[in-house]
Amino acid sequence: MTERVRSGLPHFTGIHTYQDPQGRFEFRHPWGWQESELEDDRDGVIVSPEDADNDTWFAVWVTALDTSVEAADLPVLKEGFDAGLARLAGVEIQEGNDKTYNNIVRLERVLIFTEGAIRRKRRVWALYADQWQFVVAYQGATEDEYAYWLPMGNYCFTSFNLPSALWFATDPAVYKRPGRQDPGGARTGC
Repeated sequence: MTERVRSGLPHFTGIHTYQDPQGRFEFRHPWGWQESELEDDRDGVIVSPEDADNDTWFAVWVTALDTSVEAADLPVLKEGFDAGLARLAGVEIQEGNDKTYNNIVRLERVLIFTEGAIRRKRRVWALYADQWQFVVAYQGATEDEYAYWLPMGNYCFTSFNLPSALWFATDPAVYKRPGRQDPGGARTGC
């Protein structure tokens, strides 16, 4: 790969809203970015700023889970997420942040790793909402490309949304699952 030398920052020329055909998420990305299907039979979308660079991208993929996730699952999810990232060659975790929003769990990492002979940089969320896992990621082909496209990658992250129905389904004050304990200790449902 030839090292590019860029100056300044990329410019927004317009915004496009991507809406998942099944209504599970949406996000905005710069107009002109190329939308493609994900590889490996993943369910979601990938957008890239340049046709010639398939290694700089923003992507979202969705996986249906066999069980509902709750805020209390954070330690187990964190352990598995970090173990998976540790398998990347030469991985260095630069930042980590874990949060819960009612029963939505978000694990976030910014990392550098080696793919082939190239050092890449990536920001990734593993977001768990009810019976869904959303992997939301922005990657630069190199650390320099990551920095160059970062304003647009960040815009994609900040505009990422889940549907209201999923937020309500994960709010313990609104939706009580049968057999679960409420915060006061009483069992709910059947």
